[in-house]
Amino acid sequence: MKKKKGLRFAILLAGLALMVSGLTPLVLRALAADNGPAVTLKSEGVQPRELEDTTEKAIQRDYSAAWKAIASGLGNNDPNALDAGLVGFARDQFAAAIDSQKKTGVKVRYTDKGHQVEAVFYSPDGSAMQLRDTAKLTREVLDGDKVLSRDDVTAHYIVIMAVTEDRWKVRSIEEVPNF
Repeated sequence: MKKKKGLRFAILLAGLALMVSGLTPLVLRALAADNGPAVTLKSEGVQPRELEDTTEKAIQRDYSAAWKAIASGLGNNDPNALDAGLVGFARDQFAAAIDSQKKTGVKVRYTDKGHQVEAVFYSPDGSAMQLRDTAKLTREVLDGDKVLSRDDVTAHYIVIMAVTEDRWKVRSIEEVPNF
């Protein structure tokens, strides 16, 4: 009788382990999807120094977080949301846009479909980086809950990222017609 209970318990544990191991990738993917939009970074040819693998991953992660912060800040009229990914001029620029949205009652909502980013300049001291971004976005202008306009756009940005206390943040971001 004890052998049967032990066998059942072992089978139950093995089944539980298989279930958990099968769910782990799904949970990790769901968590990653919540971190922000997809960012693909090309760093070949960056000057004057090469981009280290860990820095490249950090830029991808933190640039994605910056766009998540922009979308959240604009979509919810919350300038504090910007602190997660922006500093300096970029933060001030989007905070002013949020202030304007609050005054007019009209706001912008972004649905982010990903970014193709190229590193152009990486400062010799490793504290700043210039990027060129080709972003696929859906831009909606809303008056309350009513959608006034919706456009699928490919937008081009010149971005300066800077190292802050513990991560990279967007210091400057300017939309440009084309590269």
